[in-house]
Amino acid sequence: MKNKNLVSITDFTKEEYLRILELAAEFEKNPRQEILNGFVISTLFFEPSTRTRLSFETAINGLGGRVIGFSDSGATSASKGETLHDTIKMVSNYADLIVMRHPLEGSARLASEVSSVPIVNAGDGANQHPTQTLLDMYSILKTQGTLKNLKIFMVGDLKYGRTVHSLLQAMSEFNTTFYFISPDELKMPATYKLHLDKMGLEYYEGGDLTEFLHEADILYMTRVQQERFTDPIEYERVKNAYILRNKMLEGTKDTMKILHPLPRVNEIHTDVDASPHAYYFNQARNGVFVRMAILSSILGIK
Repeated sequence: MKNKNLVSITDFTKEEYLRILELAAEFEKNPRQEILNGFVISTLFFEPSTRTRLSFETAINGLGGRVIGFSDSGATSASKGETLHDTIKMVSNYADLIVMRHPLEGSARLASEVSSVPIVNAGDGANQHPTQTLLDMYSILKTQGTLKNLKIFMVGDLKYGRTVHSLLQAMSEFNTTFYFISPDELKMPATYKLHLDKMGLEYYEGGDLTEFLHEADILYMTRVQQERFTDPIEYERVKNAYILRNKMLEGTKDTMKILHPLPRVNEIHTDVDASPHAYYFNQARNGVFVRMAILSSILGIK
């Protein structure tokens, strides 16, 4: 994986997924190492972020690396009209690896084509979020003991939700059965369902969250993302389509876990937080160890 870009989750193979998860488990046991001493990582966040940016920076600092970059593109030359092409060409002179989030789909791929150092995509619009997928997979493995033959429910914004797009592609390697629960306006795009058809995998699509919930191994909730809508009326119509409450979890498997890429708005009521099914805050913590594994692999340390 040395010097390899991570733009799409499909840039890594199934074997590489498993290697990242193995390394993450090692870092969870021993998160304080100086293996990135002398390396400089640039974090370029053209779009707001809390967990992703801070977990990357925590991972870098924990491994002894140095961080440069920005969390507000308004304070950079991009606000003066500098192109993404030029920003990446310039920053790649200063860093050993670039972590980038950008609101436009395809921006990370463009960056990888012009950068002289590896690019790690921290989210490009509604397209991909591969490092989130790897931490989701690590959370699934920790809670279920396997990645194989699971039933994963994806709920909410499946049209614009980059986290579910990446997770679907990765987990399709493990004979997963998917349940897509969303309003008609936010259905999983046809291209991802076609991918499952080609893989010969079963999936179900509907609008009722509770009908088959007792079968779920993983319940993956997503928020309806206001920033992806051009029509505010459409957003208002679907923003409260699904609100998970603790009473809705009666009859579910004891081992079922609820994941969410966060931030949540109101799609998971706070009364769920005390449930043994709730795992989303632990999931966020797992991001540090997984991103340690990603960085050390791409930089050729592990």
